[in-house]
Amino acid sequence: MNTKPTEAVIDCRNLWKIFGKRADEAMKAVKEQGLGKIEVRDQFDCVVGVQDASFTVARGEIFCIMGLSGSGKSTLIRHVNRLIEPTSGQLFIEDEDVNTLSAKALRQVRAEKIGMVFQNMALMPHKTVLENVSFSQEVRGHSLQSRRENALRAIDAVDLNGWDQKYPDELSGGMQQRVGLARAIAADPSILLMDEPFSALDPLIRRQLQDKFMSLSAEMKKTTLFITHDLDEAIRIGDRIAIMKDGALVQVGTPEDIVTNPVDDYVADFVAGISKLDLISAGKIMEPLAKFESREGPLNGAAWPEAHPDQSLDDLVNLSVTTQHPVVVKIDGSPVGVVTKNALLRGIQGDFDATAAVTH
Repeated sequence: MNTKPTEAVIDCRNLWKIFGKRADEAMKAVKEQGLGKIEVRDQFDCVVGVQDASFTVARGEIFCIMGLSGSGKSTLIRHVNRLIEPTSGQLFIEDEDVNTLSAKALRQVRAEKIGMVFQNMALMPHKTVLENVSFSQEVRGHSLQSRRENALRAIDAVDLNGWDQKYPDELSGGMQQRVGLARAIAADPSILLMDEPFSALDPLIRRQLQDKFMSLSAEMKKTTLFITHDLDEAIRIGDRIAIMKDGALVQVGTPEDIVTNPVDDYVADFVAGISKLDLISAGKIMEPLAKFESREGPLNGAAWPEAHPDQSLDDLVNLSVTTQHPVVVKIDGSPVGVVTKNALLRGIQGDFDATAAVTH
């Protein structure tokens, strides 16, 4: 069996899912003849749900998968816990190829390593919040005291103290979503699968739950696959983003990479309306120090504002409004570049020299 990089908690390799009675025939034709999605549909009456998807997710990373309705993102995430069997390819979770696990071993992985949060929480209306949160542990045979302690700890983590004896119909939509999140983390899984968990909520409640989720994820070091159709949400919470189209991963990168270097018109259309002030960093738009000094002479920036390469355009604007000087970009106290007023304005417009980026 192939092994995966030890730093990757999830490693998806060349995954395909074709739906239809002739899926195996279609898969063979894809590999031998290079058929596309339309040809597979026309020749085999099959639907390609996922096309040759490969990605890794590091421990503690929030990896967002986004795309339009029907792009394949929900189909892809359901391969992680093998709710869907792949047509071809491999998917590893912490060194184990889940597609080779026995039914018993798969149940154990689902029970111990994976928590799920979906848009429809499917809370049991006849059970209290405490009973809903602890139910999955009850099914696994945990003692009454253990599952109660774990459930109360999870309820506290999502700020629902005092609501443990309430029933779902006594809670708002946002509170019900918190119950679902608590249920997912109660058994302390290493992986969270989240499929558009906040999309049905009002904007303010949605943002509050995003904040709570990001806080919990950082505190508990959860590795998360987060499905969304909302680029603003993906940019806000994701360490990296994968954009899907027609079952294929079109581009994978950091939010900054996706916005500043879209690989094609499809991705460019996605990011066209995104504000860059909180996304693009000083290191992306700065002029390297050697280049600046070759034009302007030795750096004399004693009174110039200073920034780190990771600081955003919004930070640079705030630094620049009170001075006419450029901003000196430093790493560990040493200058590495300069952001001029012109460069800052070009950065705000999204017009900047990508070769000015710095590795830090």
